[in-house]
Amino acid sequence: MIPRHPKRRGEWVELQFMARAAAHGLTVSKPWGDSARYDFIVEQSGIFRRVQVKSTLQTAKHKNGPRGAYLCNTISRGPGGKVRTYSPAEVDFFALFVIPLDLWYIVPLADLRPVPYALLLDTTRPGNRYFKYLEAWHLLRQ
Repeated sequence: MIPRHPKRRGEWVELQFMARAAAHGLTVSKPWGDSARYDFIVEQSGIFRRVQVKSTLQTAKHKNGPRGAYLCNTISRGPGGKVRTYSPAEVDFFALFVIPLDLWYIVPLADLRPVPYALLLDTTRPGNRYFKYLEAWHLLRQ
C-alpha cells in the first residue's frame, strides 16, 4: 500500500529507489540528516554520483497534453515555501518514479534544462523527450 501522507510517501519512494538501484548492482549511500540537496550517492567502480529522488502519481491534465503522461516536479521548497531548483553543483541525476506504473526515469540534471520545474513523462511515446531515460539505470554505472 502506498502511503498517503506526502512525507511518508517520499520515504517509501526512497526505499523503492534503494532496492532497485541495489538490484542493478549499484552501491547506495544515504547522507545523514536532510541538509544535502541530494537524497543518495550511488557508486559504481569508484565513481560517485549524487541522485535526487522524486515521484509522481499525477497524470497530466492540461487540454493538449498526451493522455497517460505523468507530471513530475523537479523542484524543492526552501524556507517560507520559496521554490528552489537544483544546480550541477548539487545534483548529478534525478531518479523519477512513476508510482502507478512502477517505472523509473534516470535523468541527468543537464538534460532537465531548459524546463527545470516539472517534466512530462509519457511512457507510451518513444518520441517523448525523456523516453530514452526510462529505466536507464546504466547511466548511473557509466
